[in-house]
Amino acid sequence: MSNKFKTGLSALAAAVLLIGGAVHAAPAAADKPSVVIVHGAFADGSDWAKVIPLLQAKGVKVTAVQNSLESLSGDVAAAKRAIDNQPGKVVLVGHSWGGTVITEAGNHDKVASLVYVAAFAPDAGQSTAEAGKDYPTPPGIKKLVADKQGFLSLPDEAMRTDFAQDVPPAQAAVMAATQGPIQAKAFDDKPAAAAWKTRPSWYIVSKNDRMIQPDLERAMAKKIGAKTTELATSHVPQQSRPADVAKVILDAVANTK
Repeated sequence: MSNKFKTGLSALAAAVLLIGGAVHAAPAAADKPSVVIVHGAFADGSDWAKVIPLLQAKGVKVTAVQNSLESLSGDVAAAKRAIDNQPGKVVLVGHSWGGTVITEAGNHDKVASLVYVAAFAPDAGQSTAEAGKDYPTPPGIKKLVADKQGFLSLPDEAMRTDFAQDVPPAQAAVMAATQGPIQAKAFDDKPAAAAWKTRPSWYIVSKNDRMIQPDLERAMAKKIGAKTTELATSHVPQQSRPADVAKVILDAVANTK
């Protein structure tokens, strides 16, 4: 056997040992819950770019799901794939439409608790549209524009004045350019089961929200028995008050059993 071949085998063996060590070390990561974040409509995973590093700085593993925003079932499937890939328990976070998604996806065995951020929290068999039917239509929703395929988006000006009115205009312009249009029919999709009935929940109410009525947010937070925090923000507190949002998520992580 040549020396060159022996050296190659030694390197391969060393690599196998390193991989084996990593596999054996993995269960230690399961001691602290991971955080999986589900973004809402008119956004993508980058909407959470300010909060994620604050969680990571505390040693929390974070995954931001990228939703297709085509249907509830599709976005639930994407969330479940992310949950499946976590090493242990999960704190599942949902913003806006993402609240409907985590209401269904949160029934996954790994999900220990839920955090709703200016989000819908429908009951089982209740669509997102039905959740807000008893409240006045918010200003931002009145400005939605549909394309030929039935996907809804926000005009640039509405992003600045109704979705993210408390961030710098240049940032709102980027958010408008990166927004994810949502299929209008998705708002009629209904979760089969409501995870908040069996898991502890946290809720952030955005007091100056122009996409979901703040009183509706308060009503949903009360309905699900959530530990509630109110912030004087637009629909995107994760953008304008990331430290306060991270604090709520970290509280959920710390109290997950």
